[in-house]
Amino acid sequence: MKNKKEATKIKGDLQVILAADHAGFALKEAVKSFLVTEGYNILDVGAHELIDGDDYPVYMTAAAMKVAEDLSGSTKAIIFGGSGQGEAVVANRFPGVRAVVWYGGNEEVLEFTRKDNDANVLSLGARFVDDKIACHVIELWLTTPFSNDPRHERRIAEIDNIE
Repeated sequence: MKNKKEATKIKGDLQVILAADHAGFALKEAVKSFLVTEGYNILDVGAHELIDGDDYPVYMTAAAMKVAEDLSGSTKAIIFGGSGQGEAVVANRFPGVRAVVWYGGNEEVLEFTRKDNDANVLSLGARFVDDKIACHVIELWLTTPFSNDPRHERRIAEIDNIE
């Protein structure tokens, strides 16, 4: 576990973009409160109110664009939808964005998305994850560093150069 000084540095140096449609709205709001309390720098790109039947691509595009604009590692996004699947599909259309989906289960898998893949967008399936678990795994994901292992760096470069 990181000491308090290291954790504070990570939180202060990181901008976390949040986005959700109607299905993920309540979970986004709960997570936003948690992250603000924990000292993270948050930018919520919507939805800003619950609108039944709204379309997720507009919100996920806004979040993914913010991440794609800053590939330094200091911007990450948490996106929310019913399953998280479609939301990740949208995010992964942007160069340099590596979105992964988590909707419960083994937390070690979630850590590997950061350690091995340097994932910069986490998509959560709000129909499958409650507030408490979501906050726990988001903190874990945000504070897990990329390994900088040359084989993983090479693979990410290959992904980023697919035409």
